[in-house]
Amino acid sequence: MLSTLGPDGFATLKENPERLRQVNAEVESMGVKVLDQYALLGPYDFLNIIDAPDEATMAKLVTTLAARGTLKSTTLTAIPIDTYIETIRD
Repeated sequence: MLSTLGPDGFATLKENPERLRQVNAEVESMGVKVLDQYALLGPYDFLNIIDAPDEATMAKLVTTLAARGTLKSTTLTAIPIDTYIETIRD
């Protein structure tokens, strides 16, 4: 998941940098595992490598986070290379 923060998101982060970890705990309470997280320099502010059990869980997560008005996100479904190769062989 790529995300960009709005002005309120940056204000919250500046005031409380630990908010990032708090949000990660909230994400994990929704059944989504945060595998890795990076702050980015460029058009996106963060890259979160996450594992969700299904698209519905991911949709709930993205909607819940976006409803706060502090960030916008772009999600991408990733397929492990071995799985991809097996899929295209069939």
